[in-house]
Amino acid sequence: MKSSPKSQSDFRVPLTIRAPKQEYFTAKLIHISNVSFLMLMSTGFRNIALRPHQHASPVTNLMKTKRKDFRFHVSTSGAIVGIVLMLAMTAAILLAMGRPPICTCGYVALWHGAIDGGNSQHLLDWYSPSHVIHGFLFCGATWLLLRHLPVRLRLLIAVAIEAAWELTENSPMVIDRYRTATMALGYTGDSVLNSLSDISCMMIGFAIARHLPVWATIALAITFELLTLAVIRDNLTLNILMLVWPVDAIRHWQAG
Repeated sequence: MKSSPKSQSDFRVPLTIRAPKQEYFTAKLIHISNVSFLMLMSTGFRNIALRPHQHASPVTNLMKTKRKDFRFHVSTSGAIVGIVLMLAMTAAILLAMGRPPICTCGYVALWHGAIDGGNSQHLLDWYSPSHVIHGFLFCGATWLLLRHLPVRLRLLIAVAIEAAWELTENSPMVIDRYRTATMALGYTGDSVLNSLSDISCMMIGFAIARHLPVWATIALAITFELLTLAVIRDNLTLNILMLVWPVDAIRHWQAG
C-alpha cells in the first residue's frame, strides 16, 4: 500500500528556540549527572565500600560479580539425553542420505579385521582407533579453549563435531575424494551402525583422555598410530595427509 504524500507542513524546517538560562543550566546539570552515573557504573562502584551488614543493590551485586562466577551446569541425565538426541539425529540424516543401516552383507560383526568391502560397515575395525584418537584431541582442545565450561558440556560439543564429520565423510564429494586420493579405492561410505560406533569410540577416547595423564594419552595415541600403520599401512595421520595433500609415493606404498 502506498503512503499518502506528506503535506507542506511536514517539510517545514523547525525553528531553533533559545531556552531561558535557567532551563539551559538545568539541562546541563542533568547531562553532567547522567555522565557521572555512567562513569560510576563503568568503574564497578569501586569508590563505594559496602560493609557486610549493608544491603547492596542488585546492580551493585551484578557489577561486583566476576566472570568466573558464571557457570554453565549440565546434569548427567541432561548430557545423556543430548548425546542420544544427537546420535538419533545423525542416524536419521545418514538414512536420508541413502546410507545402509547395517552392512549390505546382511549381518553385523563386532570386529572386522579384513581390509575389503566390509570395512567401515560393522561395529569395529582397524579405523576405530583413529576415532579414539579423535576423542583424545577433542578432550585436549576443549580443555585448552573452553576449560571454563563443565566437562559434560565439552563432551556434548565433541559429539556434535564428530557427528558433523560423520555426515561430511559420507557425502558424495568426500567419498569420491577417498576413492581417488587415498588407499580406499573401493570405499563406498560407512553404514549407519559403523558411523554411530565411530562416534562412540570418540566418546571413549574423550573419557580416557579425561582421566589419564597427558603423557599417557600421547603415548597411547602414538601406539595406536604405529599399530595401524604396521597392520594396514594406514592411520589417522596418513588419512588426513592423503585426503588433504595426496602423495603418490605414499599411495604406491600403501597399495603394495
